[in-house]
Amino acid sequence: MENQEPILLDFVIDKLTNSIQNTISGDSFQTEILRLTIKDLKKITKKNGWNFNWKSELADNAKEVYKLTIVNNSDIVQGLLSLTIEADHILMNLLESAPFNIGQDKLYEGVAGNLVAYACKISFQHGFDGYVAFTAKTNLIKHYEKTLGAFHIGRNRMIIPAESAKILVKKYFKQ
Repeated sequence: MENQEPILLDFVIDKLTNSIQNTISGDSFQTEILRLTIKDLKKITKKNGWNFNWKSELADNAKEVYKLTIVNNSDIVQGLLSLTIEADHILMNLLESAPFNIGQDKLYEGVAGNLVAYACKISFQHGFDGYVAFTAKTNLIKHYEKTLGAFHIGRNRMIIPAESAKILVKKYFKQ
């Protein structure tokens, strides 16, 4: 698995919310982030509209894979996140909103922002000052600079610095 080409991430930060927000009613729903399980994978397939092979992410012991759900409704996955804990930062390998949370007719806003904030929270917990790195599609670099306060550090690599990470964590996690 060494020297594998990184996947270029193309999640869109539609809105930074305090949780996730229903696009029809405007209601906010508190979320929880849990470890993805093998049982969850039954519904997370290309046939069901997911873009990535989450089974292989989960099978890779170097990666931690999480699901975003609404509190008291953990069967419906709103989005997924794959992380690797590096020596001095968190690497976001993959991030994907559920198929029903993408595009014009999405059901919830704030899914991607919630997952990025969680990656920042994990970074703080590991003593990395919130630093999170990821590889972005070229056409989204400016979007991530604007919405996440991320910095473009060369090629397609981006980093979320401590100050931006603090803002994201404070927005989504009120502890």
